[in-house]
Amino acid sequence: MATLVVPNQTSPVQDAEALRQAFKGWGADNKAIIAILGHRNVHQRQEIRKAYEELYQEDLIKRLESEISGDFERAMYRWMLEPAERNAVLLNVAIRNGNKDYIVVAEIACVLSAEELLAVRRAYHNRYKRSLEEDVAAYTTGHLRQILIGLVSAFRYEGDEINAKLAQTEANILHEAVKQKKGNYEEVIRILTTRSKTQLLATFNRYRDEHGISISKKLLDQTSDDFQKVLHTAIRCINDHKKYYEKVLRNALKKFGTDEDGLSRVVVTRAEKDLKDIKEVYYKRNSVHLEDEVSKETSGDYKRFILALLGKHD
Repeated sequence: MATLVVPNQTSPVQDAEALRQAFKGWGADNKAIIAILGHRNVHQRQEIRKAYEELYQEDLIKRLESEISGDFERAMYRWMLEPAERNAVLLNVAIRNGNKDYIVVAEIACVLSAEELLAVRRAYHNRYKRSLEEDVAAYTTGHLRQILIGLVSAFRYEGDEINAKLAQTEANILHEAVKQKKGNYEEVIRILTTRSKTQLLATFNRYRDEHGISISKKLLDQTSDDFQKVLHTAIRCINDHKKYYEKVLRNALKKFGTDEDGLSRVVVTRAEKDLKDIKEVYYKRNSVHLEDEVSKETSGDYKRFILALLGKHD
């Protein structure tokens, strides 16, 4: 379930006018910006953008970029984009920035549905005038390149059918590859990038039943290079993406100096989907509410904005 709290009735024109007012004078009224944009769903935010442009012949996102700054600005910028475009931006940053973050590529590719991933690939193409696969291939090599291209270009079957015999066979293939450490990863890549998520869950369950340990735990001993980390992330996201996101949040908040980028990514991308469930997983795992941890580890307008998306009122 979503955490975003939205009023019953809103007017995009009134919201656009109120935002314009918030931009006047020395320094923007960030509280007013959060009170509006931190409580509007994706459709309403697009309507506000349209109304703002019609009223003032100015792109609202560009105006926000010039009025606010730092972690608050980055989180707000991503929040204001449509989901497919937002994910395209996250992917581009993960692939092309200085500290390549291929885990984010695997995360997005494995959490989204087939149709959502296709929409992201279109958005990437439109925005960057290159295909997502082209950029992944340009920045990676070997097994890492193979698995990432396979994951971002997958269009998985989404039905419930399971082939139990195949799950057994492929659980054995995964076991052999993991056991050998530098095993036959071609087959592992084929399985992870082509099978439906339902089929993969059956395979992971067979693996656990036979070997008394989940494959993601087994792989944890070996996550030394980028390929192993991507492999581990893909399996965890397919297996239980809510548990995966809880860990991203925990790592972001427990780091020496909060990882605002990781925190923003989960909150902004899941606030309209299943952040309430992720919050529950977080509480069960850490015996502390996510909002309390965010309050403790962040500050200022960034903190206010993230708490608004988490459904907490001032």
